[in-house]
Amino acid sequence: MYFLKALNSKLSRFAMYVACTCLIGLLSVVIYGVIMRYVFNNAPPYVEQVALLLVISVAMFGAAAGVRDAGHIGLDSIVRVLPHKAQFWCSAVVHLLSIVFALSLLAGGYQMGLSTYASTIPTLGLSEAYRYLPVVSAGVLITLFSTEHIVALFKSEKVIPSWH
Repeated sequence: MYFLKALNSKLSRFAMYVACTCLIGLLSVVIYGVIMRYVFNNAPPYVEQVALLLVISVAMFGAAAGVRDAGHIGLDSIVRVLPHKAQFWCSAVVHLLSIVFALSLLAGGYQMGLSTYASTIPTLGLSEAYRYLPVVSAGVLITLFSTEHIVALFKSEKVIPSWH
């Protein structure tokens, strides 16, 4: 369990740094595009595609870090009034469903990456498969993070957030 905690703590921090960096990049690219379009009347054709890649990266890596640090949205008002054992099993089911979702992201992103590998992103010249790298990465990360939560739950331990 110690290895998984240490690995996930570092991966979660890395995912959050990637998400924050991509968010800064997104802001920069959009501001650059707006200035070039409206001030210089010379809109760069690649701004939209770069912004789209960055939005996908922010969403996927941010979501993964949110799962590790339990920052995702929860509707637990009913669960809180249940007995402790029922709360335990509700939490276990939530983490198992998160793993199912993550594996769906992983499989779907991988399949889409393979099917679009031969196509290129307009104006960038990169393979369309690059759009799915953050999705596949998030699938792996969310699976690892949810597995850590399940193991900690059954050992009556807490997952300490890596982003304080």
